[in-house]
Amino acid sequence: MAIEADPKAKTRVPLTKERVHEAAVELADREGLKALTMRALAQELGVEAMSLYYHVANKEAVLDGVLEAIMAEIGEEIGGFSVPEPVDDWKAVLRDRILAARRVMLRHPWAPDVFESRTNMGVSIILYFESILGTMREGGMSYDLAHHGLHALGSRALGFSQELFRPDTPEQDQASAEMFDCIKDQLPYLTGMLTEITHDGPEETLGWCDDQTEFEFALDVLLEGLERLRIAETSA
Repeated sequence: MAIEADPKAKTRVPLTKERVHEAAVELADREGLKALTMRALAQELGVEAMSLYYHVANKEAVLDGVLEAIMAEIGEEIGGFSVPEPVDDWKAVLRDRILAARRVMLRHPWAPDVFESRTNMGVSIILYFESILGTMREGGMSYDLAHHGLHALGSRALGFSQELFRPDTPEQDQASAEMFDCIKDQLPYLTGMLTEITHDGPEETLGWCDDQTEFEFALDVLLEGLERLRIAETSA
């Protein structure tokens, strides 16, 4: 007599490197980057920790894979890493591309910390910056000016800005606030600015003081400055 399969029984999905990376992203999205350990990742996948090492060498390899996964998401967001042709308005093209990358970063607010921790550039990052450079070149920039432009953009090209002296914990943030309060009489300009300026929409913030308004302001200043230099260069 044939035994019918239970339609409710779960089919075990084979463990792959891609599944490990996807699970790492999901875990970091839910619990934060600090929660991403090999043991926690194994629990997320429902396997023994040793099973992970058949697919990834260590946590650093996991983070490399996470970066590639985030870059793949950016690639989908911008429709691939090719340079659009023709580039009639390089500023608009580059602005749209960078803000698309930022949308991905905002979906994964822990991701900038991964990018800042890597010492090697993966293939997808190289292809992404090739598209940024290509857009500048097709827009009429010399290699020299485009090179300056890449340095000026820095991490902003990937959709986030690096913060100086960013507190890692609420306790550190509180300690900084208390220190500031103790010497605020010596800081009339900073006190005046902080009294007048506030950042709205904390859900759209990466880092400590990187909200959407400030990100777009700095991006537009950079792009407008590069455009003026491009015009001066071509008319010289």
